[in-house]
Amino acid sequence: MESQVNTMYMTTTTGHKIPLICHVDLDRYLGLWYEIGKLPARGQTGLTHVTAFYKKDAKGRILVENKGYRAGKKRGIKGRAWQRQEGCSGGLYVQFFWPFKGDYNVVKLASDYRYAVVMGSDEESLWILSRTPQPPTEDLKEILSFIRHHGMDTQKILKTDQREETRP
Repeated sequence: MESQVNTMYMTTTTGHKIPLICHVDLDRYLGLWYEIGKLPARGQTGLTHVTAFYKKDAKGRILVENKGYRAGKKRGIKGRAWQRQEGCSGGLYVQFFWPFKGDYNVVKLASDYRYAVVMGSDEESLWILSRTPQPPTEDLKEILSFIRHHGMDTQKILKTDQREETRP
């Protein structure tokens, strides 16, 4: 079961409206997430064992650290995130390089925060995140069904290698 308040939407180029999860408890959302899959994204090609870590600093700002491996070498980037609009904590901006910022939209979130689906400003950017490197098959089926329901091609999703035996 997932919790949802539909006050903000993303609209895809095919006309599908995807509601944002507007009452994300950001304190529960903080911590380590494993990237399970994504749509192809510039600068992220060939990365394995990708994680995102969210925490708050002493001033309450959300800090972001993304890490992964490419050809056995550790790669990473740090940034910050903040709420775009009062009343919708699932719609954030994320910034890795000033002055550029991008949308971070939580569009699906398990009620126990075990997985999340995040999109950028359109259906060309999507990430599947999980609290574990190998989420249950049932969760993956539910996520892919959600993505298909909103008119997106799940065949384009690249599975992120999180296997322990291939960890650099």
